[in-house]
Amino acid sequence: MSHTVIIENIERVTHDVRKYTFEKPVGYTFEPGQATEVAVDKKGWRDEKRPFTFTSLKKSDHLQFVIKSYPDHNGVTEQVSKLEEGDAFIIDEPWGTIQYQGPGVFLAGGAGVTPFIAIFRDLHKKGEIGDNKLIFSNKTEQDIILKDEFSKMLGDNFINVITDEHTDQYINLDGFIDKEFLAEQIDDFDQPFYVCGPPAFNDAMMKYLKELGADPNELVFEE
Repeated sequence: MSHTVIIENIERVTHDVRKYTFEKPVGYTFEPGQATEVAVDKKGWRDEKRPFTFTSLKKSDHLQFVIKSYPDHNGVTEQVSKLEEGDAFIIDEPWGTIQYQGPGVFLAGGAGVTPFIAIFRDLHKKGEIGDNKLIFSNKTEQDIILKDEFSKMLGDNFINVITDEHTDQYINLDGFIDKEFLAEQIDDFDQPFYVCGPPAFNDAMMKYLKELGADPNELVFEE
């Protein structure tokens, strides 16, 4: 079942990421970490659906997405970046396999952090953030999504890795997070691991985690 929902607020998060707050259909519900198929309610784009993750809390009166736009792709996210308050999304029912399975380590590459936003917000609201850790890889410092909010929620367990520029504030790596880095940062591989990012990032993280002794049944990712 599809729902046409009006965008009520748009806020800039980073240079290429915006937060969209919009109507919540009556009876619509989702679990933190879940996504839905989304289309832009404009001529020529209503059949072009893409998955976006809900970043609002489950009990909120509104729904929210945090979306990174890729103008050079000439696709849906470029159209999304042109939307204004009063425009509309078409959303389907929620789906997704990234759901909280207990305290662990979250590994995110770029916009792949979005499924984790609602999970952390939900845990923080309930006072259950515990020792959950987020290792967040971005190309540059300006790419870090919701840096202040993650810092507030996670404190020292918010670990930023920058791969394409040198920074004195965060960890600098040349390219993807590697196996050696994971071994340095994680002292217990007998816990859940949550992985989300570009396909190459996901494949590498899953491979390294298994080689380091993580239980394949404790790896949570979008299948």
